[in-house]
Amino acid sequence: MKTTYQYRFYPNTKQKLELNYWLRVSRYWYNRQLGERFDWWQMNRTAVNACPLISSIAPPRDQPNYYSQKQQLPVLKKDLVKVFHSGELLDFTRVYSTILQEVSRRVDKAFQRFVVGDVNGKRAGKPRFKTVADFRTMTFATAQDDWIKPVRKNWMYIRLPKLGVVKVRMHRPMPSGFKVKQLSVTKKADGWYLQICLEGATVPSFTPDPITPSWDNSLGLDAVLHEDVYLATSEGELLPSFKPLRHNQSKLARISQKRKSAQARL
Repeated sequence: MKTTYQYRFYPNTKQKLELNYWLRVSRYWYNRQLGERFDWWQMNRTAVNACPLISSIAPPRDQPNYYSQKQQLPVLKKDLVKVFHSGELLDFTRVYSTILQEVSRRVDKAFQRFVVGDVNGKRAGKPRFKTVADFRTMTFATAQDDWIKPVRKNWMYIRLPKLGVVKVRMHRPMPSGFKVKQLSVTKKADGWYLQICLEGATVPSFTPDPITPSWDNSLGLDAVLHEDVYLATSEGELLPSFKPLRHNQSKLARISQKRKSAQARL
C-alpha cells in the first residue's frame, strides 16, 4: 500500500534561492525535451510515400523517447547551457540527477498520452510548454529513510541531496512500518511543501468490489432549504441544517473585539 503525506518545510534564504534555481533548470529541461518531440512530430507525422508534393521530404529521424533524451544529461553537465531566447547560462550539475531524470519521465508520459493515448485509446490534448506558474514541483525519485530525522513532537529535519538539512513541521505523525519511496518538493503561494510517498509492505492494498447501481442500493437526496430542514431523502427522512455561522455569530463578534492570546479570548 502506498500513501502520501504532505508537510510544510522551511528552507533558509540560501536554500530558497537554490530551489528556485532548480525549478528554473528543470523547467528549461522540460521545455527543451518537449520541443524536440514536437519537431520530430511535425517532420515525421506523414509517411514518405504519402507526403504532399509541394513539401520537401524530411530526413528520417529516430523518435525521441525517455531513454534517448535522458542520455543527453551527461553531455549537458559538461558545460554551461545557454538559453536561446534570454542568453542565460544554466548549470545542470547543481541539480540532483534523479530530479532531471524524473522531468524526462514527465515529458514522455505527457507526449505518449497525446500520440498514443491510454489503455482505452483515449488521447489527451497537446502538451504545453511550462511557464513559471505551471512548473512548481520537483521529484526525488529515489529517497531513503535515513534522509528523515524526527527531533521533537511536531518537528523533524530532512536532508536533501545538494541542498542540505531543512526543517519540516509535522502537523501529523507518519505511520510506523512504512518506508520512504519518493519525495516531491512543491512551491506554493504561501511557502514550500514536501510530499513524502510512503509504502507499507504489511498493509494490503484495498480494491473495492464493483457496485452496480440499482433501486435497492441507491438513495435520493433533495435540497429543501426551508426553515431548519436542509436535506430530504427519498425515504422521507428530513435532515436539519446546523447553520454554524448563524449560531456562533454573536460569539465571533465578541471574540473579534478582544486581544489575541488574551485569557478572555479563550
